[in-house]
Amino acid sequence: MALFMLACFDKPDALQLRMATREAHLAYVRELADKVKLAGPMLDAGDQMAGSLFVLECADRAEAEAFNANDPYQKAGVFERVEVRGFKVSIGGLA
Repeated sequence: MALFMLACFDKPDALQLRMATREAHLAYVRELADKVKLAGPMLDAGDQMAGSLFVLECADRAEAEAFNANDPYQKAGVFERVEVRGFKVSIGGLA
């Protein structure tokens, strides 16, 4: 198993779509909570939700990408772009 970081950046003016899809997104993440080490919304300068950040424990990058592909936010078109990268803990409690 390895850690992967997903930085999901919302499209401009996607807050209404995000909010309409939020309950489905949260239900999806709860179903896969065993993979989620850290998650939460990223905020814009006005403290409004403008993206999502995940640290996932997955078998490989393909599994992390599948997590994103099946996220209701991704399916609804909330995200403008998503960066998936390997992640290594140096400091903190995720190790």
